[in-house]
Amino acid sequence: MNYRILSSLLCAALVCACAPKVEWAPAGDHIRTAWAEDINPAKVHQEYPRPQMVRDSYLNLNGLWEYAIAPKEGDEMPAPDGHILVPFPLESSLSGVAGSLDADHALWYRRTFKLPMGWKKKAVILHFGAVDWGCELWVNGHKAGEHRGGYAAFDFYISPFLTSGKQEIVLKVTDATETGSLQPRGKQTFSPERGSIWYQPVSGIWQTVWAEAVDKWGHIADYQALAKIDGSLRVFSEIRGDGEAEIELLEDGKVIASAQASDGRASLNIENPHLWSPDDPYLYDLRIKLVKDGKIIDKVEGYTAFREISIVEDADGHKRMALNGKPLFHYGPLDQGWWPDGLYTAPCDEALKYDLERTKEFGFNMIRKHVKVEPDRWYYHCDKLGILVWQDMPSVDRCKGEDWGQGIDKYDAGNSDQLSMRARGNFIHEWQEIVNQHKKFPCIVVWVPFNEAWGQFDTDQIVKMTKILDPFRLVNMASGGNWISGGVGDILDSHHYPNPAMRIWDPAMVNVLGEYGGIGLPVEGHTWVDQRNWGYVKLSTVEETTAKYEGFAKQLLPLVKEGCSAAVYTQTTDVEREVNGLMTYDRKVDKLIPERVAAANREVIESM
Repeated sequence: MNYRILSSLLCAALVCACAPKVEWAPAGDHIRTAWAEDINPAKVHQEYPRPQMVRDSYLNLNGLWEYAIAPKEGDEMPAPDGHILVPFPLESSLSGVAGSLDADHALWYRRTFKLPMGWKKKAVILHFGAVDWGCELWVNGHKAGEHRGGYAAFDFYISPFLTSGKQEIVLKVTDATETGSLQPRGKQTFSPERGSIWYQPVSGIWQTVWAEAVDKWGHIADYQALAKIDGSLRVFSEIRGDGEAEIELLEDGKVIASAQASDGRASLNIENPHLWSPDDPYLYDLRIKLVKDGKIIDKVEGYTAFREISIVEDADGHKRMALNGKPLFHYGPLDQGWWPDGLYTAPCDEALKYDLERTKEFGFNMIRKHVKVEPDRWYYHCDKLGILVWQDMPSVDRCKGEDWGQGIDKYDAGNSDQLSMRARGNFIHEWQEIVNQHKKFPCIVVWVPFNEAWGQFDTDQIVKMTKILDPFRLVNMASGGNWISGGVGDILDSHHYPNPAMRIWDPAMVNVLGEYGGIGLPVEGHTWVDQRNWGYVKLSTVEETTAKYEGFAKQLLPLVKEGCSAAVYTQTTDVEREVNGLMTYDRKVDKLIPERVAAANREVIESM
């Protein structure tokens, strides 16, 4: 047994020893996935949550925490209302609560844990994968920090607040959702008449909570790796404290290139790199060591891939997206990333991976991750399976009818009445965090800051900012939203329901169909509600639904010849009242015949 496994088991034992001995059961009477039946509250989401930066030290803090809901003005946790299963959000069935949180109240969490052996002389960092939306942390009664934003990871250095014996952590969360339209919230809404494309709110911790120990003199805080198809690899290491970084690139466990970093920067080169693609998703291992006075004081392990996304011009003069220098049609589903039992949080890592494996089985090579950000392990699975990802920014506000129109970007007029400066600041802050934290994943090839003019503002400036943050990927300025004459970014994106059609073209840009489809089929016993289910097209059998999909795929073929370079079908699964999925919301029934969908998809992808 290696040290990392032994260390993880010892840490898990310590956590279990401190965990409350209470009963837990899913709440509510909505449908659930099969994985919900196997939830063990003492062993929920135990996988290492950050595959791109793996350390030997790891203390998973998921499990049952005390919780309370109280007026938001308080600064001390009141008597607990009961227990909640972290990392499932408050409103979810798997939290064991299925509660609600409004803008006037706060959600409090509390738990205790013991430090593993050897940690007392280390610097201890407490990590939160994501908390929706604003939070404040106390450690042993001392204020340790705060964070705003529901979709990015964050951490706190907690060593100054630790004591001997048990450690107590208390987290206060506030979440206004759409009240005041000040915070990014994607498809969440308080409205009891949600229906169609809007879903119930998500509040509190919804990704893994964990701690790790690093050397008190210095550690690797983050890194970025840029691997190009010519075999060059540049690594930028962010070091906190003392030490110099050493970089190693590994293939099949063997070091094939290494370099010393200067000011955190290092360059390596290999010959004939094995390129990453959807058909051959090859990954190289990456190891970064921090050395001080000849001694390794920190080490992280990750991976990278040699691949490039670019724009080329075909023989007919159409702008095309190219992977590794070759044109490739991007074809995939709109993926909402919601679960009937966990809402924003998949029941387990196996479930998280399942949707991606099915996406490949349906013959797609891409996913548009729609106004939501996933845990790091989702992108890791995309990297391993070979799925291109278009990553949306969760929108601040829904579109109001008078604010939408092709060619007129009303939010660019700078009218603060339409979107407040505070809301803009929240958007920019979160988008910067999201891009910076996720640009190390090779699967991501396109950033999508806006969707359908939902809270769209200063489009040209947001695109420029995104390009500065990551100049090595493409930017889709506004998927189906307001666009600026002459275009900014790389991609012009039409939405058209139900059948595929392009409403606008710009020969100077890559033209794509960012949404179409929405073929609805409610399956009895597998719907969120019995009545008022919704789809752009509503059919009654799997055969009809599959045939309709095949017909839409045939309609795509002439669009591809005319210059359409990508298409996004709505959608991976049903979500609440939406019954537009390839699968039911509980993932138990395929609503289209996978083999026929895959054959239709191959014809479209190969037609470019």
